[in-house]
Amino acid sequence: MAGNTFGSYVRITTFGESHGRAIGAVIDGVRPGLPIDMDFIQHELDRRRPGQSAVTTSRSEADRVEILSGVFEGKTTGTPVCMLIWNRDQKPQAYEKIKDMFRPGHAGYTYLAKFGVNDYRGGGRSSGRETAARVAAGAFAKKLLASRGIDVFAYTLEAGGIRAKRFVRDQIEKNPLRTPDPAAARKMENLILKMKKEGDSVGGIVEVVVRNPPAGLGDPVFDKLEADLAKALMSIGAIKGFEVGNGFASARLRGSRNNDPMYLDRKTGRVRTRTNNAGGIAGGISNGEDIVVRIAVKPPSSIRKKQETVTLGGKPATISVEGRHDPCICPRVVPVAESMVALTIIDHLMRQRLLASRSLQQNLRDTIDLIDRNMLLLLAERQGLVRQIGAIKRRRGKLVRDRKREKSVLRTQRAGARDLGLDEKMIERIFLDVFGLARASQKGIVGR
Repeated sequence: MAGNTFGSYVRITTFGESHGRAIGAVIDGVRPGLPIDMDFIQHELDRRRPGQSAVTTSRSEADRVEILSGVFEGKTTGTPVCMLIWNRDQKPQAYEKIKDMFRPGHAGYTYLAKFGVNDYRGGGRSSGRETAARVAAGAFAKKLLASRGIDVFAYTLEAGGIRAKRFVRDQIEKNPLRTPDPAAARKMENLILKMKKEGDSVGGIVEVVVRNPPAGLGDPVFDKLEADLAKALMSIGAIKGFEVGNGFASARLRGSRNNDPMYLDRKTGRVRTRTNNAGGIAGGISNGEDIVVRIAVKPPSSIRKKQETVTLGGKPATISVEGRHDPCICPRVVPVAESMVALTIIDHLMRQRLLASRSLQQNLRDTIDLIDRNMLLLLAERQGLVRQIGAIKRRRGKLVRDRKREKSVLRTQRAGARDLGLDEKMIERIFLDVFGLARASQKGIVGR
């Protein structure tokens, strides 16, 4: 299963399932000597954990984090930092009645279509429970950013169609919706409790702000800052939309209204903008103004209201999802969104630091090292797929070696090598070695 790692220079890999023994994260690329604030990491996890209020799930998880590696005497050693969170209150038996039915809005069908496995225990890897691991890693990133004067925070801007009209920063953590408008928070809470009683749910909008970011973060063309932020935030389950600055509203404005007038701040010597319609990003690169992004959070899919579905065998069925589920996940998305934005910003800060402080030759070598690491990751991913194919061959009684396919792949890769100006014979030797590695893996499964 690919897609569990995020980042380029500072990389996180999360693991675990909703109703498995534990979940966790591995952070790689962290330099040695950085202090670890366990109290702050736990504080961030407490903001995300279930059972906080009547508008969240009643599942009771303490979400106590343990650090297994990469830290000595309270500081990082430069080796991968592994964080573990045990699942203490999982109740997979709650899904027994509906284990043979697809839950509308969930990933049961798509995971089955892709992997051939249906983990009905709360969605397994696709569950929102996975985000606790992101928050543990993101807390570390937030602390590093704070030490540089960069502040990352988020809040519920809208829930169930009720929008915050005021912004009072210190009110965000004082109400269960995590909204900066106390009056709107009361209306949101009343609506959500009503939906919960009716067996339904509501969605909303979460806004994330990065205050005091430096100018210059982000890379053209495919690694624009907003592109990486979009990937980071859209990778969170239940997120269905992303915008930066004016976002979709800019489609209805004239250029004269949407552009941000610029001026020179003589006190600081910085170029500033009088408005922030661009959300702090121009040309894919931060301009030094506050970075402002918003995400659309869908209504939670697990609801008691009866819905039309089908069984694993394709028969029509009606489903009602019982158990402990959030009627609105916006309040718990807030710390997750902060974490993913913080991880993105810290990754781009690392890129910028390398660009500013090291020679061109060293930067090129660093990029080569990154490519080499990605090649290894891709090879490992390929081996995982090879083993899956081996299992299929065993069931079908097929031989390991497929000479016809190997010849076809070699023809394609030789042609690709020519197009890229690479040595065809060298590329052929590489792929012959890759084929040999694949055959060795499958022989242990197929046996012939």
